[in-house]
Amino acid sequence: RVYSSLAWHVLPHFSGTSPAVSCNHVFSLSLSHVLLLSPSVCLSNTGDGNPRESSPFINNTDDNKGNLYDGKNMALFEEEMDSNPMVSSLLSKLANYTNLTQGVREHEEADEDEGAKNPQMGTFIGVYLPCLQNILGVILFLRMTWIVGTAGILEAFIIVTMCCSCTMLTAISMSAIATNGVVPAGGSYYMISRSLGPEFGGAVGLCFYLGTTFAGAMYILGTIEILLTYIVPSAAIFKAEKAEEADALLNNMRVYGTCCLTLMALVVFVGVKYVNKLALVFLACVVLSILAISKNEVCLLGNRTLQNHGFDKCMKTEIIDNVTMTTKLWSLFCKGPELNASCSEYFSLNNVTEIQGIPGLTSGVISENLWGSYGPAGMLVEKAIPSVPASDASQDKHMPYVVNDITAFFTLLVGIYFPSVTGIMAGSNRSGDLRDAQRSIPIGTILAIATTTIIYLSCVVVFGACIEGVVLRDKFGDSVKGNLVIGTLSWPSPWVIVIGSFFSCCGAGLQSLTGAPRLLQAIARDGIVPFLQVFGHGKANGEPTWALLLTAVICECGILIASLDAVAPILSMFFLMCYLFVNLACALQTLLRTPNWRPRFKYYHWTLSFLGMSLCLALMFISSWYYALVAMLIAGCIYKYIEYRGAEKEWGDGIRGLSLNAARYALIRLEEAPPHTKNWRPQLLVLLNLDSELSVKHPRLLSFTTQLKAGKGLTVVGSVLEGTYLTRESDGKRAEQSIKSAMASEKTKGFCHVVVSSNLRDGFSHLIQSAGLGGMKHNSVLMAWPASWRQSNDPQSWKNFIETVRETTAAHQALLVAKNVDSFPHQERLAEGTIDVWWIVHDGGLLMLLPFLLQQHKVWRKCKMRIFTVAQLDDNSIQMKKDLQMFLYHLRLNAEVEVVEMHDSDISAFTYEKTLVMEQRSQMLKQMQLSRTEREREAQLIHDRNTASHAALSDKTDATPERVHMTWTKDKFCTERNRNREPNASVAVRDLFNMKPNQSNVRCMHTAVKLNEVVVNKSQGAHLVLLNMPGPPKSRGGDENYMEFLEVLMEGLNRVLLVRGGGREVITIYS
Repeated sequence: RVYSSLAWHVLPHFSGTSPAVSCNHVFSLSLSHVLLLSPSVCLSNTGDGNPRESSPFINNTDDNKGNLYDGKNMALFEEEMDSNPMVSSLLSKLANYTNLTQGVREHEEADEDEGAKNPQMGTFIGVYLPCLQNILGVILFLRMTWIVGTAGILEAFIIVTMCCSCTMLTAISMSAIATNGVVPAGGSYYMISRSLGPEFGGAVGLCFYLGTTFAGAMYILGTIEILLTYIVPSAAIFKAEKAEEADALLNNMRVYGTCCLTLMALVVFVGVKYVNKLALVFLACVVLSILAISKNEVCLLGNRTLQNHGFDKCMKTEIIDNVTMTTKLWSLFCKGPELNASCSEYFSLNNVTEIQGIPGLTSGVISENLWGSYGPAGMLVEKAIPSVPASDASQDKHMPYVVNDITAFFTLLVGIYFPSVTGIMAGSNRSGDLRDAQRSIPIGTILAIATTTIIYLSCVVVFGACIEGVVLRDKFGDSVKGNLVIGTLSWPSPWVIVIGSFFSCCGAGLQSLTGAPRLLQAIARDGIVPFLQVFGHGKANGEPTWALLLTAVICECGILIASLDAVAPILSMFFLMCYLFVNLACALQTLLRTPNWRPRFKYYHWTLSFLGMSLCLALMFISSWYYALVAMLIAGCIYKYIEYRGAEKEWGDGIRGLSLNAARYALIRLEEAPPHTKNWRPQLLVLLNLDSELSVKHPRLLSFTTQLKAGKGLTVVGSVLEGTYLTRESDGKRAEQSIKSAMASEKTKGFCHVVVSSNLRDGFSHLIQSAGLGGMKHNSVLMAWPASWRQSNDPQSWKNFIETVRETTAAHQALLVAKNVDSFPHQERLAEGTIDVWWIVHDGGLLMLLPFLLQQHKVWRKCKMRIFTVAQLDDNSIQMKKDLQMFLYHLRLNAEVEVVEMHDSDISAFTYEKTLVMEQRSQMLKQMQLSRTEREREAQLIHDRNTASHAALSDKTDATPERVHMTWTKDKFCTERNRNREPNASVAVRDLFNMKPNQSNVRCMHTAVKLNEVVVNKSQGAHLVLLNMPGPPKSRGGDENYMEFLEVLMEGLNRVLLVRGGGREVITIYS
């Protein structure tokens, strides 16, 4: 068979015989002949000997096309194989295609050696644990107990629920983005910006960058707070008395924070390959530290909590050897150790009591901790028990009482707590390292958020039920000997949790300082914010040096603020802005029904995104309304700067002027560049035919347009009247009104355009060239199949059709031709059935996109999509099916896949006969046409001869024998004509019956017959069949045969849509 298929191409060139004859002699060829011929048929050489990397899609530069269409089966499509490859070759290339999108860099962990390895991380290691480690951070260790104590269990529960709901809803939106196409390496910024466009992408990216940078500052401040307060308090440089203690602490934080930042920046600069390797160790410390309970006493004076630093026993006096001695506590409140020394009034009036710091679940302390205890800075932390008040409270601030260091209120606590739920993008930042990012990111992130939500809510209840309220409200653990309050729960020693939290904060700070510069570098390299482009440069190995410098400077600003409680709301704002944009963009994509928006994530709905967006906005204003306004102003400025970069604005008068200006501006912006594949949607030019009454011939074409567009995008409905504009101006207006009323009844939203032209051919050509304005031009043409072309006396009808096909191809526009359009559904919903796609050659993927768009409309919603493709003799149909299923999975399209095997079979007598009849009919029509033109030509000749004779007569006076020719009777005319034509006619008739069919016509007819057989067999019951439309022949001589091939291809099918791509990709696997 291989030889016979080879000989099919080769032998006619040598022997001049038909393939039917050649096939009988194939095996008389020696093997050397076959080898001699095969390179020209099967092999192709690039010339340089190097393998050339090519895109798997159309318009690639791959030369190896020779073996794509050997054989007879696809002869109808072979003229255009150079630009539209066979599906089997496309799929095999896609399966081996690993090229990442431009600008995408591997994750920071991957270096040259690891880059070649396949990403192997699963959901647990790759997404779940990084998210868990990032979410359980500094706030849990340093502020969670204080938030529970200050807000009370109920309000803390509300805070945690609000913040966790916000991140959960954002994670659902993010899952939709992650499953809307292949997730490129490069993390959240690439995922969001490639899915949402440069304006949203830039705004989200910069908010995310600023949030990550301030998070670095917060983690560093947390590290220093743990170091100076709990590990080595003696290391403080600035020391002060009780009154100035807060200022001294802030200055210590500034000095040590700057040193720590410098050190971390150096580590990152040198290389931070192993930072993430310690992540699991840090996480183990975190988990270990959330476990057991130990015993801690708290000393109260009256109802006031004492700082347990300068004394060891909670008593005023003690008896040693029957002698009453004062304790160290006495000397803190009195002017000397003597029993008669003058003491603080409150100290004298109230007794010292020692209570359990952690009385445990059964103590009933939960009822005291249910409600909040807010207060101003400097307010004493007191237990709700009776005490004797002192008359003079002026000296209290010098006494070792535990006091509030800042004014606490509900909204402040929301701002401080929110950073503890950020970190949900840690998993998606490793997208390049994941085995299956589309599956891992949603599952891992949502599970991590669910886990941490449970942990936080349990912490609220456990802390509130086990720990004394005064200890909870003691932010720095002064009442429990300067221990970390959460550390008092740890076993066997508070050091477990202190060291664990210290390393956790260090690791998180390093990760922020590693991630943020790379994020800025990615934004800078995208070139959407011109003044940031300098930060796109880095070291030779790609390390972002300049970006790291800017990150360190911004981070230093956060450190100079010095207070964890002041920095937390700032980064809350930026993260909330980032999450708000993600939710907004997802809701918009769904509501605008963007064709490329096909997320695989099943549990996504636009209302969830809208709710998430509203919650983000609410949390921003709850946390701090002025920070919220500043953050929104920054994000809005970034968005507008990217959108309006270099745009010129001028205002008209009134709202109409504003609308016109906005439309003009949008049209000019649209024209700047062709739309990206992701934004491609069919902008239709619908070509209508009108009858003699100027009514629309096929109104269902408009119904179909409505179903395809669902009210989105551009629709221009055009028609042509024959004549001149001056004589048919009123008809043109009537035709326009007629079309508009048809559009209204069919609910088609769009514009109407009627052209008056000297002939239909030119009129349709003008419409294809000039309909639309600027960037709002059509990219697809929809028309009805000329059903009665065979019966028509005027061949111009089908010639117009073929010229329209040629012109749409030349204009790089897609073409949709509907057969039996009057049987297409109107407004009635179709019962369950199928839309069958027969994908023969790949010409941009429009075949895939159309059923998806139709399914969005209620009429076609219940229809399932089936995709059939054809396997040739040397294709592996099982592998093709697998590749096609994977391709559809990446395209986020749900469809059944079937590969139909169509082997090279011998050409049947039926095909020969059909081809012969077609050619004979064509020949007869040509002769009939010829006789008509001959009649006209002879009449003109006689007229000319008569005129010449009259002129001659006036010159000559005498008559000549030629004068007999001047008097022509009808009989003479017929006799003369028949005498001249008889020999030609008999030859023509004889030729007609002795014709041999043209070989290429036989092969094309074979394709049409064979394809029609398999399509009718599989898809006769389908609601709609979509077929690749083969291109018209390059020579105009075969135009009529082309119409015949298409007719044969569609025979026996009810609703057919022939689809011809416009020469560009319209569907993409990328998000």
